[in-house]
Amino acid sequence: MIALTEKAATKVSQLIEAEGEEGLALRVAVRPGGCSGFSYDMFFDTEIADDDLTSDDNGVRVVVDPSSAMLLDGATLDYSDGLNQAGFSINNPNAQRTCGCGSSFS
Repeated sequence: MIALTEKAATKVSQLIEAEGEEGLALRVAVRPGGCSGFSYDMFFDTEIADDDLTSDDNGVRVVVDPSSAMLLDGATLDYSDGLNQAGFSINNPNAQRTCGCGSSFS
C-alpha cells in the first residue's frame, strides 16, 4: 500500500475540501502504459469495491485496487511546491526503471 507524506496529505485534504463532496477518497492506481511500461493514476473516488485496499493516512482515506497494491507496496506519495518542481511525486522502491518525466516506470 502507498503511504502519504504529511505535505501530500495536507494538499490532498485541501483538494478534497475544495471538491465539496462527502466521502471522497484518493484512489491511486497503476495502469499499463507510459514510456516505461506502467503509469500512475490518481483521482478522487467515492466508489470502493469489496476487494479494494483502504487505509487512512494522515487523515486522508487512500484506496488501491489489489493488482495496483502489489506494485505500490512500500511506495510514498509526496508533494512539493517549490520553484523548481511543483506537484505530486511517487517514490516507488518497486520501480526498476523510470522515465525522464517521472510518470511511468517498469
